[in-house]
Amino acid sequence: MDNEYNITFSKCCKHLKVVLLHKFWVFIFSCYAGIPLQGFLHDFSKFSWVEFWEGARYVIGSSSPLDISRRQNGYSLAWLHHKGRNKHHFEYWIDLAATEKTPVIPYKYSVEMLCDTLAAGKTYKGKSWTKDYQLEYFKHRRDIQWINPKIYNFLLEAYSDVSKDGNIKRVLNKKNLRKIYDKHVFNKV
Repeated sequence: MDNEYNITFSKCCKHLKVVLLHKFWVFIFSCYAGIPLQGFLHDFSKFSWVEFWEGARYVIGSSSPLDISRRQNGYSLAWLHHKGRNKHHFEYWIDLAATEKTPVIPYKYSVEMLCDTLAAGKTYKGKSWTKDYQLEYFKHRRDIQWINPKIYNFLLEAYSDVSKDGNIKRVLNKKNLRKIYDKHVFNKV
């Protein structure tokens, strides 16, 4: 067995630190966006046995341990567990047997998704995070076809605004986000 992927107390602490830092940023961003309770409750499933164990096993700090698990095993049990319990992931909403395979995600989960992805960038990139990071990352995702086009446009505009403005607090303002969401989902100008 490869010792690199053994679980140690040190790796558990490192993973816990990453999870808590991510939750911190999501909470801050969710407060800006007017959904503080969702921000506080965000990602509690990461403390479940299956998610925490895999995270601690593959933690390195500069990228998601789930990506490493996928490279090692071909899948991530933690991700399968996580996306099935957290409505702020677009993957939660995919139903290939439904008429609308990629439905419009409700406002509060779309906003939480935005806060989550910005927080992930801040957490994993640390001091090397830039205002353009999330927009560039989003544009290069391979799974983008599974996001409803209306939600895709909502996210793209919000990431573009962060990239242009650089002020996350101003972009994540509740009134601003509602306007962007309504524009793309309900065609309100």
